[in-house]
Amino acid sequence: MNVIVRIIGLLTLAVMLSLPPVAVAKEAKTKGEVVMKVGSKVHLFHSGTADVKKEICINDVIPVYRETMGGSSVKSREVGQVKVIGYAGEHYFDAEIVKGAVKVGDIAKKDTASCLIQPVK
Repeated sequence: MNVIVRIIGLLTLAVMLSLPPVAVAKEAKTKGEVVMKVGSKVHLFHSGTADVKKEICINDVIPVYRETMGGSSVKSREVGQVKVIGYAGEHYFDAEIVKGAVKVGDIAKKDTASCLIQPVK
């Protein structure tokens, strides 16, 4: 009987000691993600080819998608929209988030053109 009580006590202690590192790891991952909300300015990185510049124009509202791994396939879901407000160099558009919550690395897609969301520095 005394041995069973000790074993249960040791198992309880082992479980309690293993929980804090898991919680800390999850918290660290959440803090590293930058979420930008409606009204925030972002840059849209693109290839700089004439096709992209012809496809995306100033004042276009473009849906933003977040891609996640779901087993062996990539799943894409719409998370917001951005409005193109100008040009920022050869490979960037200036944009403003008009709907949803967007993260760095999300993709703005319009027909055949795609742009990577980047923060404004």
